[in-house]
Amino acid sequence: MKPAEGPEPQNHTFLTEFVLSGLSSHPEQDNWLFFSFCLIYTFTLTGNLLIFLVTAHPTLHMPMYFFLRVLSFLDISTASTVIPKMLVSFLPEGRRISYMGCATQLYFVIFLGATECYVLAAMAYDRYVAICNPLRYAIIMNNKARLSLVLLSCCSGNVVSVVQTAWVFTLRFCGPNKINYFFCDIPPLVMLSCTDTSLYEKQTLTTAVLVIFAPFCLILVSYACIISNILKISSAEGRRKTFSTCSSHLIVVTLYYGSGSLIYLRPKVNYSQDVKKFFSLIYTAIIPALNPLIYSLRNKEVKGVLIKTIADPRKK
Repeated sequence: MKPAEGPEPQNHTFLTEFVLSGLSSHPEQDNWLFFSFCLIYTFTLTGNLLIFLVTAHPTLHMPMYFFLRVLSFLDISTASTVIPKMLVSFLPEGRRISYMGCATQLYFVIFLGATECYVLAAMAYDRYVAICNPLRYAIIMNNKARLSLVLLSCCSGNVVSVVQTAWVFTLRFCGPNKINYFFCDIPPLVMLSCTDTSLYEKQTLTTAVLVIFAPFCLILVSYACIISNILKISSAEGRRKTFSTCSSHLIVVTLYYGSGSLIYLRPKVNYSQDVKKFFSLIYTAIIPALNPLIYSLRNKEVKGVLIKTIADPRKK
């Protein structure tokens, strides 16, 4: 937090562009990092496109697969917002990003991240209805209901992103213009501001509570009810099968909310910049790449259709 400053001089040179420091401060690592993230990005696109197409198969008509398609789309979009620019930043002149380009990237990072937080909460509610109220599952989670949940998630994410992006770019940036990060994000941009940011930091923390903590609490309540219902099942095999339908979602929730909360819910913790970059990599690059594996390898229906699709792509 910056202390309040006196009257600002009139000869400030305001920034028209920023320079991203990139993922690593060691140039000798650039080649293998570039190659590694090219592979990760390719795998992310291929894996999520496959999941998107496979879950559209007529045999996978349950609401959970609709949410999985939405999640795949969000993962592709998040990776495409961050990784291509990160790859370009490994080139000597590729680290520059315009003022408007930075604002645009920040908008999409926040919008997609917030939307995914809400969609993961909607998926937890879907699992709650499926396990705790199976006879009314098809009625409660009909097409209109699940589409409404996704639209509500997108609208909420858009409102959060517009407000946060507008707040960040009403701050004064007088120099230096080097962002010690591999993409435009709120914490490193706020650090560059030459004005008092104490009020903004409080607003950011409040937003983080609404985007991360509140949906996570809903997920915890959903899974408390789910676990209570599972424990009532008499057979161990029945309990195992029922819980297996939630395990993939729990893994993703733990990784996504865990990494996000360490950055945005604990902004005052003095992590090194490399540690912060690692946490950001988890939700911008690692999770989008892992989701196809998590959901395909741990779901027999998805895995079955995926194998059939790869074996005979002409077969519907």
